Amino acid sequence: MRKIAFILLLCGLLFGSISTKAQFDPEKICRIENGNILFSINLKWSEQEKKEVSLLFDLDSTLLARVYKGETSFTYQGDTWKVVKLKGNVVELSKAFGSATGQSKARSNDVLLLVDSWMNFAGHTDEASVVFGYNQFDIAYTFQYGKRAWFYLAGNKTASNVYISGSFNGWSTSLHPMKRVDSGWTVELDLKPGKYTYKFILDGKWIHDPANKLREKDGAGGYNSVVYCPNHVFRLKGNGYSRKVAVAGNFNNWNPSELFLKKTDDGWELPVYLREGTYAYKFIADNQWYTDPVNPITRKDGQGNTNSVLSIGEPYIFKLPGFAEARQVVLTGSFNGWKQDELPMDKTSTGWQLPYILPAGNYEYKFVVDGKWITDPANPFATGSGDHTNSFVALKANHLFELNNHAEAREVIVTGSFNGWSKTGYRMSKNGSKWFFPLLLKPGKHTYKFIVDGAWMHDTSNDLYEKNEVGTFNSILWIAQ
Repeated sequence: MRKIAFILLLCGLLFGSISTKAQFDPEKICRIENGNILFSINLKWSEQEKKEVSLLFDLDSTLLARVYKGETSFTYQGDTWKVVKLKGNVVELSKAFGSATGQSKARSNDVLLLVDSWMNFAGHTDEASVVFGYNQFDIAYTFQYGKRAWFYLAGNKTASNVYISGSFNGWSTSLHPMKRVDSGWTVELDLKPGKYTYKFILDGKWIHDPANKLREKDGAGGYNSVVYCPNHVFRLKGNGYSRKVAVAGNFNNWNPSELFLKKTDDGWELPVYLREGTYAYKFIADNQWYTDPVNPITRKDGQGNTNSVLSIGEPYIFKLPGFAEARQVVLTGSFNGWKQDELPMDKTSTGWQLPYILPAGNYEYKFVVDGKWITDPANPFATGSGDHTNSFVALKANHLFELNNHAEAREVIVTGSFNGWSKTGYRMSKNGSKWFFPLLLKPGKHTYKFIVDGAWMHDTSNDLYEKNEVGTFNSILWIAQ
């Protein structure tokens, strides 16, 4: 693992930002500068916020406690740390990169932290975690998206230099200068569909977009503007007599009072961003629900309703060989709430199949054959136990767990922080003397163990590990995106 980290570091590869439930903007907290690792710490953070930052950046809670005590210089685990007060309640915690005194694990953590910091600056969009989104600009023409994204900042004629900075360029302060026009400033960017956060920089001063209603906290007491580059337009022709028209679907929990279309010359429309997946939806015109009249693809939901269906992305083909005598086979799983009559499969010359688009993720599923629930006989991967055993598929997996030299084991399970340390978690498949299991894991740090015929063990082939609360060790895995 350390060799991989060093290779990533030396090659200068930039990866996508790590995923966290916190509202923090990671690159605003940690950065690498002039051979030092620097952290911006807010002394007004709550205990929960401290904990989230500690987990996010692998900062020891004892180290943070010394910062909050007001110490300005101290040595901790062989490293010399300095604390400098910035503006307001913010202080800067820093140390020289790689300054630990000969402890291989400490040096390894430094390298991983540095790689993680580069990951934070990659400018990768948040589409993996965002199901849908739509823009809310006070003036529609201040942002336009076609083949490119066009931003406009009105006024500010006395400014000398204006830049746009955001998640799309690693929050660079100089990469994308804006062009002066008669009424303000503009810039065009090559952006893929997805969600982006950004700010403008006017002569060194950071501001959010005054014409954009969508904002989210930046972790430093201010806000970032949020923009969506759409990949679909909901359109309803006609209905000029309607007072309001909305669209609702499984992407917004069928909320009829959230996504209102705007009136056009020949009907209604709303550009949206939808991540890869399959979506059921309907239009609501003056409280009356309608399927999409121009979309021929519909599907019953198992509750007596028929919905229009929209798919974005490439399908995964679920297959069940055999069962030629079956009257009906239905696909069901964690991706559709385990509905047993929503996704009927198509009969083929060799069995049954259903192309179905899902976003990257880990999914459990089963087939319902003439009312009887079965796992996928062709799939070696499963989770759960007994009657609760389900087949498992990881779409666009980014890690393969492997365990060697346990050819005589009857069952091996991999479990960890990614699945709540479930004892019946992911049952590995055997190939010769090797056990393996693919997963899609969020970028960042994960801890894990193997359960070999009921006995827990850490991964002896991985020299990154840490002691846990029961005095044994958990293996550590870092995922880059």
